[in-house]
Amino acid sequence: MKIFSFNKEKTIGLVKAVDTSTVTVHVPNSDDLKKFQVNRIVILQSGTPLLVLIGLVTRITRKEERPILSSKSDEESESIQSDNDFVRVILIGTVFEKDGNDRNLFKRSLDTVPKIDAGCYPLDKDDLTSFMKLISQTSENGQQLHIGNYTLDDQAKAYLNGNKLFQRHALVVGSTGSGKSWLTAKLLEEIAQLPQANSIVLDIHGEYAPLTGTGFRHFKIAGPTDLEKKRTLKEGILHLPYWLLGYEAICSLFVDRSDQNAPNQTAQMTKAIQEAKQNFLEMENDDSYLNLLTIDSPIPYDLNFVINKLETINTAKTKGETGRERQGPYFDKLTRLLGRFEVKIADRRLGFVFNPPEETMKMDWLVNLVGLLIKGGNSQDEKNGGIKIIDFSEVPSDVIPLMVSLLANVIFTSNQWITPENRHPISLFCDEAHLYLPESNSTDSATAISVKIFERIAKEGRKFGVGLVVISQRPSEVNRTIMSQCNNVIAMRLTNGDDQNVVKRLLPDSLGGFGELLPILDTGEAIIVGDATILPTRVRVAEPSCHPNSKTISFWDEWAKQESKNGVASAVKSWRIQSQVSG
Repeated sequence: MKIFSFNKEKTIGLVKAVDTSTVTVHVPNSDDLKKFQVNRIVILQSGTPLLVLIGLVTRITRKEERPILSSKSDEESESIQSDNDFVRVILIGTVFEKDGNDRNLFKRSLDTVPKIDAGCYPLDKDDLTSFMKLISQTSENGQQLHIGNYTLDDQAKAYLNGNKLFQRHALVVGSTGSGKSWLTAKLLEEIAQLPQANSIVLDIHGEYAPLTGTGFRHFKIAGPTDLEKKRTLKEGILHLPYWLLGYEAICSLFVDRSDQNAPNQTAQMTKAIQEAKQNFLEMENDDSYLNLLTIDSPIPYDLNFVINKLETINTAKTKGETGRERQGPYFDKLTRLLGRFEVKIADRRLGFVFNPPEETMKMDWLVNLVGLLIKGGNSQDEKNGGIKIIDFSEVPSDVIPLMVSLLANVIFTSNQWITPENRHPISLFCDEAHLYLPESNSTDSATAISVKIFERIAKEGRKFGVGLVVISQRPSEVNRTIMSQCNNVIAMRLTNGDDQNVVKRLLPDSLGGFGELLPILDTGEAIIVGDATILPTRVRVAEPSCHPNSKTISFWDEWAKQESKNGVASAVKSWRIQSQVSG
């Protein structure tokens, strides 16, 4: 079905020169030159029926008019003056228009080039909307991901291909105040409308608490005030018990690699944990896993069993050849390890790890946790929405990388082991990614473990239905390997030169000019490049129904008020108990 109509009234230029992928368009009418804008899409007529070329304006030139000799006629003078306006267009793709009910097709390839004197036409309003629906592969009746309107034509709606946006990962970047949280909220609202939506937001600062309504569910990682003597599970409170930690995570928490006894500590701790898991299964009369246990098996175990085992080894003595007692092979070599166990367990900030409710120490609890995380939701059910926002704001900053990656690993591993016919895709929105996915060379820290897990998700997630949306205000500080796997880039205003250069390197060479727009984008404006849109687009993001808690405070207006605010008492109380209180 034809989506473009070519008539002389709409012609704004004629092709005068053709290179491999570049076209020079002459604009006879000076007023028509004003219809061109750099980075705007135009269409060019080809010599092949039902084949239309798509171009991007890269340069507009108006030369000064030459003096006209008096001997020339008025008609000749006009022709000389009109030869001064030219537009350079780079060819970026081809539309194959189909007859009848066949679907049109867009390709980022050139099967032909325009002929000399071929017409050039603007792409705006309804034509632009129809074309962008085509390249995002959306249908009139299907569910469409509407992100906003085009900056250069606010009457044309912008659509993205939801499949390619999430299955091939996305990178959302922008300086503070550029509108990242607004855009994220808009994406989440679009997802929430789907009957079986499935996304998890790793909310580091509690910004997305205002996103409510059908389709949304909120959870919080347990803080110090959520720990009770009864140690019972509360609705909406998540615990991540220590037995979910894998080998590397356990070592990063308890073993100091610089300690000369680190190898002994690691070996004995690993052995003790495996024995503790075996002991738990024996007490539960469950022999289905006994012969398959590893240090990474997610089996509950008693931490006190491990500590008592290590204390016994640390103080053990043996008898020498003369019969006299002497220090055992590990005597006093585990003292520092035991000290770290004591400190971690006593830290109420880590209560969600080391002092979880009793229900979490049962085998069936993990099934419930995984189901809560990876099952799709119902957009019409307020209690079972598919968008799960997990608040990490009360988690200590030094262990956030470890805890975020632990949750991500549970999600990825679970999806990996689900049979393909039962696998339901899920997307992870990684807010403030630079805090736990940095460009770091560390190999032993908790941060390195986090990076390793997310790198695996970035590389292999598509095969198992796990997509990433990496969100950061400092792309220059985010791990390069993870960013390189993001085939969609949504870039908002960036003022830092290093951040701009990172995004520019992610853009195709032919679209490098879009990188120059990064520092001058308005709040709420974004440049979108990648598989989800095929062509680069400059979009003004639509306003979400619920705004996140990320609005910049108006300093001058607040200072100008007659009455001051005073939340000192509640702030000090929150600080002391390491949990947010109202007041």
